[in-house]
Amino acid sequence: MYPQFTYLPSKRTLQTVTATALTAVMLVGCSGNPPKGSALSTASPQTTAQQNHTVAPAVTQQSTNKSVTAVDEQPSTVFYEIFVRSFFDSDGDGIGDLQGVTEKLDYLNDGDPATTDDLGIGGIWLMPINPSPSYHGYDVTDYRNINPDYGTLEDLQELIQAAHQRGIKVIMDLVVNHTSKEHPWFVDSAKNEEGKYRDWYIWAEDQNRPASGTSAAGSGNPWHSLLGSHYMGTFWEGMPDLNFDNPAVRSEMLDIGQFWLEKGVDGFRLDAAKHIYEDLLTDKSAATTAKNVTWWQEFRKAMNAVNPQAYIVGEVWENSAVSVGAYLNQAFDSGFNFGLAETLLHSVEAEKDSGAAYTLERTYKLYSQISKNAFTDAIFLTNHDQNRVMSQLQDNLDHAKMAAAMLLTLPGNPFIYYGEEIGMLGVKPDEGIREPMRWVPEEDGKGQTTWEDSNNNIFNAENNVKSQSKDDHSLLERYRELISLRNEVPALRDGGIRDYTSGNPGVMAYERVTAQEQVLVVHNLTGKEQQVSLHPNVNGDSYHKVLKYISDVAVLKGESLNLPPYSSAILN
Repeated sequence: MYPQFTYLPSKRTLQTVTATALTAVMLVGCSGNPPKGSALSTASPQTTAQQNHTVAPAVTQQSTNKSVTAVDEQPSTVFYEIFVRSFFDSDGDGIGDLQGVTEKLDYLNDGDPATTDDLGIGGIWLMPINPSPSYHGYDVTDYRNINPDYGTLEDLQELIQAAHQRGIKVIMDLVVNHTSKEHPWFVDSAKNEEGKYRDWYIWAEDQNRPASGTSAAGSGNPWHSLLGSHYMGTFWEGMPDLNFDNPAVRSEMLDIGQFWLEKGVDGFRLDAAKHIYEDLLTDKSAATTAKNVTWWQEFRKAMNAVNPQAYIVGEVWENSAVSVGAYLNQAFDSGFNFGLAETLLHSVEAEKDSGAAYTLERTYKLYSQISKNAFTDAIFLTNHDQNRVMSQLQDNLDHAKMAAAMLLTLPGNPFIYYGEEIGMLGVKPDEGIREPMRWVPEEDGKGQTTWEDSNNNIFNAENNVKSQSKDDHSLLERYRELISLRNEVPALRDGGIRDYTSGNPGVMAYERVTAQEQVLVVHNLTGKEQQVSLHPNVNGDSYHKVLKYISDVAVLKGESLNLPPYSSAILN
């Protein structure tokens, strides 16, 4: 599967939204609690071969003045989050590496639109690849180099080149809020009170601040004692916070971001983005958010000088759409939607519509206003800081398939955490949710990493790529089918969203809309056949044809749609 190697086009708003209407959508999103640890290519059409029914052209959107809601397009691609240490070992040392990622690119997207045995993703997010004393890499000791466990700068550039040949963008984790305690800057800062780097970090005594308070990241008192002074470490003592009130720190971080863009990286996932100035619980305020946004706007402007199309997605672990939306004002292209992730998993567990489409439609109006129609949501189910999807769903395959179906038919850039597509299990501590990727049933198979025991997955013989590739009903095949469908139906790939009332609590429905077409997406979240009575949408348009079904045949008779258990249908 081969997404075209093009950048995100300008968005088209289907209808102007008045300021009065937007004021009404300042909604609070679902909650998420933060633990710690583009503008990208779109896909070319691809024929789905998993089932003997083809996709017909979607209905062209008719010109009309009857629409009462605004829908912004969100041109998108599917991303795949990779923890390099766990992904694929190319040299037999038990640790995954960059050459291993390159070797497995064909699994992610082989660049051939005629094949169906790759995932068909269009972007990769590499978790931290800089040198670090920890296994996870979120405490950096050298911002302009590669962790020697993973390879070299040349290995990264070879990976980027090979990915680009397949239509895959590569973004990397950039951790600027804090460094490692072992970073030379901090070592000098701690030892030399009159030195160049003293003010690069936050020292309580130097700023006449009390060494007390509660961390905004939930880690207790963030002040840590060293050589008679106390430094700020919002997450833990091994990650001292940088002082972004110091212009030299800001300048250095801008230069580092530009360095990686010049090396060919296509953008960044920005770790702990809201904690640049939000260190203590008492720091949390609109004024602090504004100060954070001002810094990230400065960062965005500097990155634009190298690559105006660089994709920037921020980790703003918040429960407020207003708080997340603030960062979409000329700073980030996307902010991860933690509330939606929680909502989707709750929906599949309860087998009930959660009203996610209703909330998203209104949230996106707010984001559109803030970003001047330039945002793309970043949606996901779980990531490297959360218990894995299959563990949260109690190893229920039907529920996992429905979670994937919702994720991959909603607007924005969907992010898949490595191994999610094969149902890998994983619960905290963090090492347990970052276990080796399962390629084959054997523990010692080719490329299998061994740096960490697979305690959560050792007894699941079918949760591996080799086994599931042979099973048409596997979770892996469902992910491939859904991504292929998303790539070939423009409204699914690039459209905005409109809520559509199904009248059935076990069915979630919503419209995906572009300027050219609209489709209706309907999910039966339950283990029983469900019926939905279709009705005209807000434009007065009706849906008369099943464009595609997932899992089993959906039957449309007149205005009555019958959905088999745990299935989805796309209508035009």
